[in-house]
Amino acid sequence: MMENEVKEKAYHGQMHRIQKELMMRWYSQLDQAEETGTPVVYMMVSGNCVELLHAFGVLPVYPEINALQLAIRNQSLPALLKSEEIGYSSDNCGYVKADMGSYAMGNKSSLATKIPKPSLILCNYVGCSTYIKWFEHIADLTKAPLYMLDIPFVREDEPSSHDIHYVVRQLHEVVEILEKQTGRKLDWDHLRATVKMARQAEDLWSQVKHFAQHSPSPFDAYFDSTTLMGPLYVYRGTQDCVDFFRVTANELRERMHNGVGVVPNEKFRIVVEGPPPYPHFRVFREMLARWGACAVASTYSTVGGIWEFGFRHDPNRPLESIAEHMLNHNLANRNFLQRYAQIKRYIEEYSADALVIHSVKSCRLFSAGQGDMREYFTRDLGIPTLFVESDLEDPRYFAPAQMRNRIDAFFEALEHKKFYRQGGTA
Repeated sequence: MMENEVKEKAYHGQMHRIQKELMMRWYSQLDQAEETGTPVVYMMVSGNCVELLHAFGVLPVYPEINALQLAIRNQSLPALLKSEEIGYSSDNCGYVKADMGSYAMGNKSSLATKIPKPSLILCNYVGCSTYIKWFEHIADLTKAPLYMLDIPFVREDEPSSHDIHYVVRQLHEVVEILEKQTGRKLDWDHLRATVKMARQAEDLWSQVKHFAQHSPSPFDAYFDSTTLMGPLYVYRGTQDCVDFFRVTANELRERMHNGVGVVPNEKFRIVVEGPPPYPHFRVFREMLARWGACAVASTYSTVGGIWEFGFRHDPNRPLESIAEHMLNHNLANRNFLQRYAQIKRYIEEYSADALVIHSVKSCRLFSAGQGDMREYFTRDLGIPTLFVESDLEDPRYFAPAQMRNRIDAFFEALEHKKFYRQGGTA
């Protein structure tokens, strides 16, 4: 076996193996939660306060993770059809439909394990108003208490002190609820330790993100980041999360130093906007990889938090930094100009050749305004931009032949442009 093949095998053997073990353990804990009497809190991924849950020994459940797992394992369509049967519109959010349809079919995970009923539904409303109704529906079906965290939309570059104070007051109310449900007072030293471990994981995750600035990139910051996001959101604030990202950073650093790219013969460096088409995740990845296209940055990998630009949770200000994260350091609560600036920064700092926008039919949070986004980057900045459409959950909205034709045409043109820019002749 050649040296690079050995490194490739070791890379997949460690990072992906540990990720799978961690996520399987989480599903197992959820499956046994009712028997063990472990409290369970439902939340959304964007700008979550999982550190607070870990400080109480409470298990987090993210309905959208369950939904995307159904899609990536090609199990989403029956749940989508069931949700439409019970009254959800065909153009409702795919995550909502898959989750509610799955609940109506027995509330099983993609692994056929039990998703326990919540002790508390904590709707950390960040950017996406759909979640308000989604979590209200869950509360109605499960009869669990619902607490609606009201996170003000960011109006300036940074949240005001009033906004931070407003969110912190609500977090104190959440603490009181968790104290009543668990029967114990919050150990502030434990919370600070949890926030400190979150900070350590964020440091490592930021290092991993910056590895993609190297050419060739040792990992794909769109497809691989999706894999890494599971442990980041489920385990952030635990030693398991820190250990996982330490192993990941070490392996990717070794690949980088040895000049091993995740995409063989990396030819194009792209930034990707929008969630992946989970039902056709591998197919979409292969359509890009066959052109030597590697995603060196992505907006979707920041829905739960933006750490590569410097923000960290602060153990000396645990609730305040959790509030700051919810307010401004996640993609979903940012305005369009901030999203434009984020993508522009990626293109410049990661030496990207093009922007790929994957517009999702059922996700208005991401897709609204993406037509204007394409115009801005193409016409105003001169950035080659590919715009494709499908869905993150519904396999019926992915047309493989049409998608392949659009991708092939774009990269063929980009290849010619790059060739002549480098002084080539026909």
